[in-house]
Amino acid sequence: MKKLIKIIFFIGIIGAGIVGYFYNKHFLSKNISFDKKEVSLFIPKNSTQETVLKQLKDLKIIKDFESFKWLAEKKNYRGNNIVPGNYKISNSWSNNQLVNHLRAGNGRIDAVVQFTNVRTLKDLADEMSKQIELDSEDIYTWLNSDKIKKYGFNKQTIISMFLPNTYRVNFDISVDDLMKRMGKEYKKFWNETRKAKLKKCNLTQSECATLASIVFSETNSKKEMKTVAGVYMNRLRIGMPLQADPTLIFALNDYTIKRVLNIHKEVESPYNTYKYKGLPPGPINIPPSSYLDAVLDYEKHDYLYFCAKEDLSGESNFAKTYSQHLVNARKYQNMMNRRR
Repeated sequence: MKKLIKIIFFIGIIGAGIVGYFYNKHFLSKNISFDKKEVSLFIPKNSTQETVLKQLKDLKIIKDFESFKWLAEKKNYRGNNIVPGNYKISNSWSNNQLVNHLRAGNGRIDAVVQFTNVRTLKDLADEMSKQIELDSEDIYTWLNSDKIKKYGFNKQTIISMFLPNTYRVNFDISVDDLMKRMGKEYKKFWNETRKAKLKKCNLTQSECATLASIVFSETNSKKEMKTVAGVYMNRLRIGMPLQADPTLIFALNDYTIKRVLNIHKEVESPYNTYKYKGLPPGPINIPPSSYLDAVLDYEKHDYLYFCAKEDLSGESNFAKTYSQHLVNARKYQNMMNRRR
């Protein structure tokens, strides 16, 4: 009997040793080793356990890869537990530390969404997709779908929902969630103060964005943008065609045009503000928010015309009458002709 007890005791010690060795090997012992200063693992969207394990194996930083693989399986590192992101890995970690680090989603990163110099929905889709895990075609498809009606826009006005700024979002954000974020920012911009000013201007939010996009195309001068906005507001008030050259360039989709000629004014398009009175169907670019405010706070004056100054300073000569405008325009044209 005593002999049997000794045998059982001895077997128990051996078993405990084996379990201890197994536990230490798979859980506690240092299994991550590398000579580099730091190692990162980038996990793209829609990654699987298999793809992540392959990435880790290719990094060649895990001494006993089979033990790590076994633990990842036992700790259910798959499906929703695989969080996209950029994971910094520490030297001398154990299997357990690395699996827990990955499962916790500690590598989830923010991405920056920006859009500048945007004229079309295609431009917008391309710009927005640069730093996030979304294909520009998926964004472009959304912008042309019936989903935009939910936000109160059509295909011509949807671009006015986007305000140039720096937005931080999850880099694996979905198209729908991205648009919800943009819609939220749009509503935040159009606060009660701006809405009250808009009412006085007798414009809708999209019309304000459309006029701001024209003003933005006409002048880079912050000093003059309210004055230019006032010119177009005067033309709208008296029913005069806007006659805005940038709308023709947009209609022709030819941004190499430097001087608009009479032949350009013949283009058949609702964006031809020489042929058709009132505002075009939608913005011709995404203007900075300062230009939207310039329209809301447009300068009240009697000017109906403006053209670039002959000193090529980037500023404008303003005129109340067409005859005075012709004088100003001739000065500029003569300067351009001299410079060929």
